[in-house]
Order: sequence, then structure tokens, then C-alpha cells
Amino acid sequence: MSPRSSAGFVLVTAAALTAALATPSPAASNTPAQLTQAIASHESHTLRGLAQPGKVNATVSSTNWSGYAATGSTGAYTSVASSWTQPTVTCSSATTYSSFWVGLDGYSNSALEQTGTEADCIGGKATYGAWWEVLPASESAYSGVTVKGGDKFTATVTYTGSTFTMTLADSTEGWTKTTTHAGSSGFKNASAEVIAEAPEVGGSVASLADFGTVTFTGAKANGSNLDTYSPNEIVMTKSSSSAVRAQPGSISGGSFADVWKAG
Repeated sequence: MSPRSSAGFVLVTAAALTAALATPSPAASNTPAQLTQAIASHESHTLRGLAQPGKVNATVSSTNWSGYAATGSTGAYTSVASSWTQPTVTCSSATTYSSFWVGLDGYSNSALEQTGTEADCIGGKATYGAWWEVLPASESAYSGVTVKGGDKFTATVTYTGSTFTMTLADSTEGWTKTTTHAGSSGFKNASAEVIAEAPEVGGSVASLADFGTVTFTGAKANGSNLDTYSPNEIVMTKSSSSAVRAQPGSISGGSFADVWKAG
């Protein structure tokens, strides 16, 4: 090979290498940012700003929850479950958050055992994740998983008589995570919830990410459709006004849609 052709070969190889480094692989480019424990450790899902908490089979409002909560006496609920398609979040430059979950307790007391997903906008970039939480501790991210918009999820929380088992399965990505915990101190198992939420981040309710619409199906408590318990409908409103942030539709056969309205 002549010196000229050899030099040309080096130049072509260097150019090809530069292009390869500058272009992410298809797998990398198709995977959105994922929730880290560093982010999750600042998040919590405590109910905030509940209006008229004593009402039963009614429409109430909260500043961070939207969905349905079946309520009852101590020990009324030992399991809750639902499925949903992970929303694809629409991001601008603002940092916003949204979560989707099932849980026991939390509506009328400070206990809560739950698991679910989230769709956030952090630094203008869509960030997805999966987590579990037992109050008063903060959220814990499931490690080693990938979550994408459009993934199909099923979540369950079950009390076995001594512990709570929280299971989250992503049938699209093909993974399942299960956590067993003693539960919150003073738990009562007095409510069962299926919720879309603006989580609390760093001690304040976050701006709600534009998740579009999330549809919950197979929402059950104690193995029966959630609507058979005449659950309270919870509408998310702004703390400074009655403006709606997220609105659940009517529930029937364990299914309902929850629609984003404002951040």
C-alpha cells in the first residue's frame, strides 16, 4: 500500500470513528432518562389539601391526588390492584412531576403502603421510573429496570396478616419487582386507592407534568371492582384556587380515565 493510500485509510477510519462516537446506538437513543434513587429520595406521596375528608361516596378535592379511594373501618381493605399504560409525558423547560399508583391507607390517616410509576420532566427531559413507598419514608426507586411511555403495568398491594407485599410488573419490558414490608406504623387498612398524583418533592407539592390521559383498568379492592365500594372521587385542584389540575372520569367495572388539566 502506498503512503498516500495508507494516509487516506487512516483519515477515513478516523472520520468513521468520530461519526460512530457522535451517533448514539439505536438502543441508547430509544431509552428515555430513568428515575434514580437520588431523585426518588426527595419524593413522597402523602395526601395534601383534602377538602371535606369525612364525606363518603362523594366527590372531594385534593391539591395532589386525583382518582378514587374506597374508604371504610379499620381492617376493611387487605388488597388493592390496577393496571395502566404508562403515559408519555410532554415536557417543556419546566421541571414537573407525575405519579400513578395503587395503595392501602393514606386517605384518612398518615399510613400508606403503595407502588407505582412516574413520568417527570427534569431539565426539559422526560424521565420515567418505578418505585414503592411506605410512609413516612420517602419513595424508593426500583433499580435495574427500564420504564418507557406506552409500557403496560399492573400493580398490587396485599396485606397478608403480618406484612404488606407490593408488586409492580411491566409486561412490555418483561420485568416484575416485589417488596415485602411491615407497613407504616399504626396502619389501619381503612382505605384503598388508585391514584394519579403530583407528588411532594422536597417538602412541597410539585408542578404536575402533562401526562395527557392515563386509563386505569382492573381497579379492585379485596378482589372486587373498586366501584362496588362506592369510592370517593378525588379531583386535583390548585391550592390557591378551585382550578382543576387533574380530573378523573366516572368509574365503571373497575375502569376510569384520569385527565391532566393544568400544572
